[in-house]
Formats: sequence, C-alpha cells, structure tokens
Amino acid sequence: MPPKAPVARVEVDERTVRRRKDGVPPKRDYTSDGVADYDIFALPAADFQLAAALTVLAALVRLFRIYQPDSVVFDEVHFGGFASKYIKGRFFMDVHPPLAKLLLTLAGWLAGFDGEFDFKEIGKDYVGPGVPYVAMRLLPAVMGVLTVPTIFFTLKAAGCRTTAAALGAGLILFENALVTQSRLILLDSPLIICTALTGLAWTSFTNQHEQGPRAAFSPSWWFWLAATGLGLGATVSVKWVGLFTIGWVGSLTVLQLWVLLGDADTVTPRLWFKHLVARALCLIFIPALFYLSMFAIHFVCLVNPGEGDGFMSSEFQATLNSKAMQDVPVDVALGSRVSIRHHNTQGGYLHSHSHMYPTGSKQQQITLYPHKDENNVFLLENQTQPLGADGAAVAGFGAWDSLERLAYVEDGTVLKLYHLSTDRRLHSHDVRPPVSEAEWQNEVSAYGYEGFEGDANDLFRVDIVKPMSDGALAKERVRTIQTKFRLVHVMTGCVLFSHKVKLPDWGFEQQEVTCAKGGTLPNSVWYVEDNQHPALGADAEKVNYRDPGFLGKFWELQRVMWRTNAGLVESHAWDSRPPSWPVLRRGINFWGKDNRQIYLMGNPVVWWSSSLAVAAYVLFKAVAVLRWQRGFADYRAATFKRFDYEVGTTVLAWAFHYFPFYLMQRQLFLHHYLPALYFAVLALSQTFDFAFARIAGLGLSRRPAVAKVAAVVFLGLSVVAFGVYSPLAYGNPWTQAACRKAKLVETWDYDCNLFHTELSQYGTSPPASVKTPDVLPDVLDGKEQKPLHDVTPSPDTLLDGSRIVSREERIEYRDQDGNLLDEAQVAALEKSPDVSFKTKYETRTRVVDAAGNELPGEPVAPPHPDVEGRNPETVKDGEGKDGEGKGRERPATADAKEDVDKEQRAEQGQDKKPRPASEGNEATKQ
Repeated sequence: MPPKAPVARVEVDERTVRRRKDGVPPKRDYTSDGVADYDIFALPAADFQLAAALTVLAALVRLFRIYQPDSVVFDEVHFGGFASKYIKGRFFMDVHPPLAKLLLTLAGWLAGFDGEFDFKEIGKDYVGPGVPYVAMRLLPAVMGVLTVPTIFFTLKAAGCRTTAAALGAGLILFENALVTQSRLILLDSPLIICTALTGLAWTSFTNQHEQGPRAAFSPSWWFWLAATGLGLGATVSVKWVGLFTIGWVGSLTVLQLWVLLGDADTVTPRLWFKHLVARALCLIFIPALFYLSMFAIHFVCLVNPGEGDGFMSSEFQATLNSKAMQDVPVDVALGSRVSIRHHNTQGGYLHSHSHMYPTGSKQQQITLYPHKDENNVFLLENQTQPLGADGAAVAGFGAWDSLERLAYVEDGTVLKLYHLSTDRRLHSHDVRPPVSEAEWQNEVSAYGYEGFEGDANDLFRVDIVKPMSDGALAKERVRTIQTKFRLVHVMTGCVLFSHKVKLPDWGFEQQEVTCAKGGTLPNSVWYVEDNQHPALGADAEKVNYRDPGFLGKFWELQRVMWRTNAGLVESHAWDSRPPSWPVLRRGINFWGKDNRQIYLMGNPVVWWSSSLAVAAYVLFKAVAVLRWQRGFADYRAATFKRFDYEVGTTVLAWAFHYFPFYLMQRQLFLHHYLPALYFAVLALSQTFDFAFARIAGLGLSRRPAVAKVAAVVFLGLSVVAFGVYSPLAYGNPWTQAACRKAKLVETWDYDCNLFHTELSQYGTSPPASVKTPDVLPDVLDGKEQKPLHDVTPSPDTLLDGSRIVSREERIEYRDQDGNLLDEAQVAALEKSPDVSFKTKYETRTRVVDAAGNELPGEPVAPPHPDVEGRNPETVKDGEGKDGEGKGRERPATADAKEDVDKEQRAEQGQDKKPRPASEGNEATKQ
C-alpha cells in the first residue's frame, strides 16, 4: 500500500487543479504575472544613446541664457539670502529642511560668493556687486536636466517601450513650469529630482520584488531598496513634501508585506520577518539617519546669532556664539538686579525705555525686547523699605544691599520692580493698552521718578507655577532660570502678559506687554535669566541653561518649523488653491523688468493631457470594480492586471502628492503641484505604452510605427506650446500681440501690456544692470505738475542708449474725449451724481538733453511697473472658507476699465507686484 501523501501537498495540488480549471496558470509563490526583469543596467546601447541625446537637449533647454535675468527673481530673495547667512554662520529659521539650501550655498561658495549680497528684494542687481548667481542657478538647472533621463529610465524600469519612455522624457523636457523653476535659485528643482530618483529606485525595487523568491535578497534587490531609502531621506530633507513620497512608498510597502503574508507556500514566518526588517532598515532607518545628518550639518554651519534665533528657546539660543551666558547666582532675593524673560513667545526680556505711550496714560512704555540690554534690568523691592539698626526705614533702592541676611523672594511675595535706567517702577492700572484695546487687557507702564516711593498700583505678587518649575526648592522660592512664575497685579488681579503683537513705530516694533485678566498660562509665565546681588559672593551657588544637545535642538527646531509653516495663512497676491492646479488656472508672476516678464506657467499640452490621463484611470478603476463585483473575470488577464497595478501605483503617487494640500490652510502656490505633475506625466506615458504596445485588443501593438508617429505628433504639440510660452520662462522679448494671442484662458494673468509692441524695439537695449558714470541732470522744471513722489534715479537704459534719469507719477483728469480738466472742473464734476470716474494707467516719457531741456520727437516708453491681476484664489472677508467666493468668478485683468478695484487695493497696500512667497520672510522676521 503506497504511503499517504502529506496534507500540505494535497492542499497545494487542489489549489493547482482549481487554477487550471479556471484557465489560470499554476502559481506557487508571490511572483506577479506578466513581469520580466526590467533591469535598467541591462538595457540595449540604443536606449542609453537616446537617453544621452535627451539629456543633452535638456541641458540646452534649461541652460539657455541662464544668466538672464541678471537680478533677483521671486523666492531667490529667500533662498539666496539663506546662502548668505550660511556663509556668515548666522542662524536663521526657515520652514524647509536644509539639504537644498546647503547645496545652493556650496555652489555659491565654490564660485567665490562671500555672503555680502543680501538678496533683499526682487529686481536687485547681481552684476554690479559681482554675485556668482549663474553658478548658484546652475545647481538647480543641472538637477532639472537630470530629471529628464530619470523619468526615461523609470519608465523603462516599469516595463514601458522605448517610444513611451522617450515621450515621457520629452514631456518633462519641454514643460515650461519645470524649466522656469530649474533656472532659478529655488528649491523645487532639487525636490523634483529627489522625488524622481526615489520613484526610479522604488520602481526598480518593485520589479525585483515581483519576480518572486528567486530575486529576493539579491544584490540588485538590496541595491534598489537601499537607494529608495536614500531617495526618501533626500526628498524629505529638501522639503517636507517628501513626507508625501514617504506615504506613497510606505503604503505600497504595506501592500507588499500583505502579499508576502499570503504566500504560505514559500514565505515562512521567519522569512516574512526578514522581509519586514530589511524594509524597516532601508525605508525607515536610512531616511531618518540621512535627515538627521542634514540638520547636524545645518547646526555646524550656523553658530552665530541671527534673525531666526528669536524663534528658539533660551536654551537653544545659549548654544550660539555670543549668546552663551556666564553662570549666575541661583538665589533671587530682595535687592537683586534681574533680567526677566518671557517664557512662551521667545519674544525677549521685560524692557522699558524713556519713551512714552502716545495714548492711554501716556506714561513710559513697557515692552518685550529680544536682545540683552541695560534697559532690561529691574531691581526687586519689597512693598516697604527695610529697617536699619536704629529702627528707621532705609531709603533708596540700595537699601537691601547691606542687610545681614538675604530676604529670598518666595511664592506669594509682594514686590515692586524698579527700573534702574529710568528710575520708574513697573505699573498697571485700569486703562486700555494702546494696541490691544480689549476690556480684559490693562495697560502696563513705568511710572514714578527718583526718590518717589511709588503707589499701590506698583505692587505685584509672585505666583510660582509649580508644574513648570525645576526642582523642589524652585517650587518654593524664585530661583534663576529654574522657577517659572506669574506676576499678579495686587490692585486689579490681572497678570503680566505678553503675546505676539508688535507695537507700531512709536514702540520701535517691540512686543506688547499688558496686564491680562484671566490671561492664558503660557503667555503670562516669566522667569529670571540674569541675577546679580552685592551680597552674593563668588562662592554663591550658580546656575546656567542646560545644554539641549543635538537631539534637543533638533526636536525643538522641528516644532518651530511646523508651527511657522502652519502659520503662513496670510493671503498672497499670487497664491492659488489645489482645485485650480490640474487645469492650470493661473500662474505666478516671478519678475518683471525692462519690458520682459518671468511668469511661472505650465505647458498646457502637458498639464491638460496628464490630468486627463489621471482622470481616465480613475474612470477605468471605477468601471473595473463594478465589473468585478458583477462577476466578470477581467482580472484573469495579465495585461489588465498589469495596467491596473502599474498605472494605479503611479496615480496613487499623484494622489499622495496632491490631495494633502486640500487639508492645508497655509499659503499655496502653483509650484506645489510640480511633484504631482511629474507622476501625472508618468501615468500618461504608461497609459500611452499600454494603448499602443501592450493591449492586444486595440490592434496597435502590432504596428509600432503608429506608436512612433503618435508620440512624435504629441511631442511636437508640446514643443510648439513650449515655444509659444517660452518668453515667460526665459524672460525673453515678446510682443503684446503675441502675448494676447497666447492667452487661451482669461485667468492666465500675466501682463501683456508689459511687453513692447514690436520685437525690433528690443534690438539695441542693453541689460538694465549696465552702469554709467554720467552725472544725472535735473529734468524737473517749473512747468511740470509736482509728482506724487520722486523716485530715485535709476541707470535704466533706453533703446537709443540714453538713460532714464528720473521717474515721476502724477494724476490727470480727462473727459471722455481726452480733454484735460483743471481742478475747478474736477471739483464741479465730483458733485454731480451722474458722473463717474474710472482709472487708467499710462506711461509717458519726456526726452531731455544733458541740460534738462525737453527734445521734440516721439518718446520711447521705458520699463514701467508690473500691472498685475487680482488674485481670484484668495479668500476674502465674506467668502467661503474654501475661497470659492465671487473673487474667483472674475479673472485677473489689466484692462483699464477694471482697474477701479486695483486702485483701491493699491491704496490699501494690496497691489500685486512680483513679490516672494512668505515661506521665507515670515520665518525670519522679528
């Protein structure tokens, strides 16, 4: 009698029989159907030659005239400025991790940049100060070039034919927004290449994984898994958008582990845990280590105090050069000269100076000042003077210096705080503060004079906040640094309070200090940082800030970056919201000068077709799920499954890089869509490959020539669109007529009036940065109406070589026939209810000789300020939270009849000229 077969073998045979009955090939492991080894290192030579040719072409496109414009553009204000701070070692706070900024700094430093140029404003000249801006721009440009072969090899690693891979590379090559971003000192080009390299590594690893057990843990398998981890670390070290890439890879990793868990035939529990540990090592440990190392370099470079240290805690600031504090006596007693610091806002020290409030009590100002200063020093007095040996009260603020026994400041002690520099005491009363005029806020001032004993409104009670104080003794009496306390005003019960509200110019923009009734705990907590007392000798117990160490500084900086990033909710002239990005509703005005403009705008052929590809897959998936639920066997076809999985994972990457922005209330811009656009182009190319080369039912796979013709035609359309809008990417000459003809969508709010009417007008115009030593004549004569304001003479050059020597602005009133109206006529018309006024902007030029005499002849219009459209995407008062109010229904315009609103915005300081995003300046201003 034959031996009985093992139970496990019978189960396998039964599954095999069932699969054969269903017409499905037998499968014994997790190998995916329809997958081959798509090793990019084993591609034929022709593919590498094609990739090299595309790379050379990409270099020509992205490096073309990279020296223009020769002045600061858009967020070069921030990221160029950060390079200056790195070179000088001055600490700054930015909402983005440091990798790309470090690389930009390295490029500038290697080219000889000394950090003296400040990048303060858009349009500031590079050539005069000798800034190596071209070298700094070359770094993102080279990264933009490398994106082209990266997407080519990614598509090959996904199993696409060379035609589809070349199509995807060509679409990225001629994508206007990517070209614009890669030619400037910005972070998006490094972000895109890091994201693309991560996608390449993960696609290659997925190909290894899908080949089943035979490829698992091979050198190629390990290489691509580790490369994915490095890519994730680099991406998240450029911008936190890399967290979306981590989410994409993480979700697919979970899916892989789930598939492995279901393979009971070849994957034992021990082997499954080996897969888990390998992925944890490469996809968690390596990215985390890389990210930490970037901040370690960041801290090594920034060792000096700078604009950003005010965001950080006192412990953090103490690690910076010249911010470190000497050990100070720990015991605080009556008579101590102390500097009191606010705990929550890092706004600085309790401060006063000999300037009065312009309103309210008009007494001396009390503020929060971020720097150490003698005006921060207060002497702690008891509510009564101490008694001498004869029993009489000892007068003067030095009365406590010679006491035999120190009187420590304990919980509940009632104090007066005497400001040594001005001989006034901290004071509060039932008067509203000049800025925060709320009923629950009282003014805090400095009141009194030398010899004055003060009054009851000078009294404050110490209330130690025990949970926040360090050590048992610090919870009983005030100890330097260790004790956190509130100062409660005895007469009114309010507490000394500060928040992130700055005083106007009369208060030197220092932080407001008030006395709040029921003020929140964090904003009403203080501590003593510096403490001196004549009776405390050299042997007195000392204290200092604890060194937070690298990890302490790292976690604190992450928290500050997160809070600052979330706080960037102020409207920006060129911001936009996610629903508008896939349809390319509007762009960003980067720069405008010398009748040229740089406007971030995508290639409409690339954007719209890639968005359609994503929408087509979503529709396909919905139909496939419905058919699956109805019992159709679509998923038995290997090609069907491959399309669903390959394109589906790419669309998932698009979704991870797009939909999270819907949850953000902060400022958002069109360039935030660029990582998602990259994956949308990938999905489009993969769809093209399936349609023309892999889906047999369409009949196109047997005709490769059709695929090549289709790719050439489609790419040709993209090239044409790129050429049409290239003046906006390069800042090249353009005509008003060509500009208006190219404006296919009315919400594309680049300014056509900025350009010349004829290309010939650009012919002899040298760069605006050319300097001439000529003396500028005075061209204003008595016949001219007095300008609203004089503009500093600029060395701008006109077409014939003459220069703009002065600019002036004035208002003229004309009737409907163009006749000039005098003041009396205007006054009469203003009284009529049937008359309306409309605003029109015009630029006129007077040509003068060296003596200032006006010359006859047709004037040539010089460069004029940008006429920018209104922002239809920004939420205004009265609109919905999603910003879909009436402002969206009206496109931005430069038409004179629509400029009444523009004039009103200009009066309110909301006129939209090219200006940088707030990501940098909000994070560094004090």
